[in-house]
Amino acid sequence: MANNQTVLTKDIAGKKLLVTREFNAPVEQVWKAWTESELLDQWWAPKPWKAETKTMDFRVGGHWLYCMVGPDGTKQWCRMDYKNINPQQNYSASDAFCDENGKATGEMPIMNWNNEFKTTATGTRVDVEISFDDEGDLHKILEMGFEQGFSMAHDNLDELLAGK
Repeated sequence: MANNQTVLTKDIAGKKLLVTREFNAPVEQVWKAWTESELLDQWWAPKPWKAETKTMDFRVGGHWLYCMVGPDGTKQWCRMDYKNINPQQNYSASDAFCDENGKATGEMPIMNWNNEFKTTATGTRVDVEISFDDEGDLHKILEMGFEQGFSMAHDNLDELLAGK
């Protein structure tokens, strides 16, 4: 099995983060891991945190309301609203920190996600473009440890896909 690494490229002027990761599993399996709450809960948060879904409706106009739970029980709620879905190819969504009822708090920037899933010789490459309203928002997300946290979550996904 290849040792896949998350590659994050910062496009500060374009107010974007570009994240690429290859997974040693077919697109169908990787797609499910990104779009089904039972699987997302197993990998989305960097350890020792864990993700817990309150509700998920994966369809255009639907949303995923979840929290990341810290080792001390602290909960950070988030809501992802789905904008566009092309099964096993790509989807776009906006993600914002919120309260447990899904109401945006405005404390942290909104992240606009575009996720693409592509078959490779050894599995699937996921290309994620995250755009922000301004450079300050992008810097705020990086300062909170997004790069390390998302890479750790991808490592969790590798383990899940390998059946560990």
